[in-house]
Amino acid sequence: MKRRKFLKLSATASVIGLTPFELQAALKSFIPFADCPNISNRKLVLINLAGANDGLNTIIPISEYSTYAALRPDIKVPESGTNKYITLDGTLPNNQQVGLNPILTGFKSLYDAGSLRIMQSVGYPSQNKSHFKSTDIYLSGNDGNSILNGGETGWIGRFMELYYSDLLLETFPLAVEIGSNKTSLGFHGEEAHGMSLNITGQDPSGFYNILNGLGGEPPINIPNSDYGKQLEFLKNTDALSNTYAQSISTAFDSGQNDVTYPDTDLADQLKTVARLISGDLGSKVYMVRISGFDTHNEQVQASGDILGEHHNLLNQLSTGIEAFMSDLKSQNLADDVVGLTFSEFGRKAKQNGNLGTDHGEVAPMFVFGNPVAGGVSGTNPDLTEATSSNNYQIQTVQYDYRQTFGTLLQDFLGADNSIIDATFFNHSVNDSFTNLKLPEILNEPLSSSCLATLSNEDSLKEKKNWLLHPSPFSDFINFSSIEKASSVSYNLYNSSGILIMNKTTQLVNGTSSINLKHLTSGIYIFELKVGNKREIHKAIKI
Repeated sequence: MKRRKFLKLSATASVIGLTPFELQAALKSFIPFADCPNISNRKLVLINLAGANDGLNTIIPISEYSTYAALRPDIKVPESGTNKYITLDGTLPNNQQVGLNPILTGFKSLYDAGSLRIMQSVGYPSQNKSHFKSTDIYLSGNDGNSILNGGETGWIGRFMELYYSDLLLETFPLAVEIGSNKTSLGFHGEEAHGMSLNITGQDPSGFYNILNGLGGEPPINIPNSDYGKQLEFLKNTDALSNTYAQSISTAFDSGQNDVTYPDTDLADQLKTVARLISGDLGSKVYMVRISGFDTHNEQVQASGDILGEHHNLLNQLSTGIEAFMSDLKSQNLADDVVGLTFSEFGRKAKQNGNLGTDHGEVAPMFVFGNPVAGGVSGTNPDLTEATSSNNYQIQTVQYDYRQTFGTLLQDFLGADNSIIDATFFNHSVNDSFTNLKLPEILNEPLSSSCLATLSNEDSLKEKKNWLLHPSPFSDFINFSSIEKASSVSYNLYNSSGILIMNKTTQLVNGTSSINLKHLTSGIYIFELKVGNKREIHKAIKI
């Protein structure tokens, strides 16, 4: 079966699955505690509004409309006439009175059904207005101040690497990303990185044809060189992607869509996600992407008009999510899914001279789904902050983006404090995000007695001194010592915990290559020992 078959609904080119490190891509399969709900089928669907969405023309601050209109005389959403904003909820307090962009009728329907929560002024402590850097910050769990927050790993990868570390390897990915041909930093874990492969753009049988003229099949003998290591990584990830693709294709073929979706790229992506969930794919996190929100020019097509690029993008977002939710509800799947939109930053309060807006700081988030408690969190941004002295920026962050993500990981997916603290680091205020949760997001947050913990919380604090690579591996795996040890003893266990090898190997420049050709495919556990220090690592042989 061709890997691109399952993506026939999507006009976008790629799917990214998380390399499973030691993980089973299955769902958390513990038996629920007494009086605890079954959370084994719960999923998160993240929608990346790439380019920085203009929050003020998405959520119009009615209580500050005159100030808003003065800052945006040509591009404002009108308060009267055919194209006036949609009043969200007349029962809200004055400082929460907002209007929706008139194209967001789907959002209004979700809100009226109690399935949409708006998070006002979301950001992080030290805003970076570079698209690339700020996107990395959002995906790494950073605060913009220090590389100590996340570094080169992603919060999704760290979370799943910890939360599912006790499970066996399955043949499907823990996470699926659709809509980008690049591996998202968010899926990089400590033990291994994510993998990406352009599926609709190429036939799997020709995968190696595009790599340095290698021909139709990968070479059998991998050279012992940097080039060889890179080639082996490509060979391993291709084999793994074939395994993942079969599982995804099976789920796609088994699943269905019960509603008609709009003919847009985002709707196609969400349609695929719904069908994979319907087909019982075990993946826990889905991320889709809609780009084009960097609206420096022609955000509206003419002065005083609401039509334009931003209007079109919001239409795709609203109609796509509305169809997705209708599909899940029709198939009785909606109780196990929560969706969330995020954008790397917002736009300035003041329009520019090109009927557009320039880079800003805070932006709203939308959390949606049957488990979501509808409403508005936060108040309208204070537009008097936006002056010439600060380049017309709204700078007050009402909610750190990690509060929203952390709340869902604990109150919806069921991870305990130790896992959340290892997923998100808060060096800015030296506080745990478990103390900064937003319990109003969900109708029924999980109680503390229903949270799953790690078997060894001390392992969260342990600094790793060894790197095992590549992961996955086929024939050889390399041990690399951070501290440049001269030798290392290791025990090798299979996935059943049976000791199958006990050896000591010498290291050259802190590295040794171990020949494991004789092992069958599967998950293996390495116990590395130097003196009285030991570390546990897991790796996959394919």
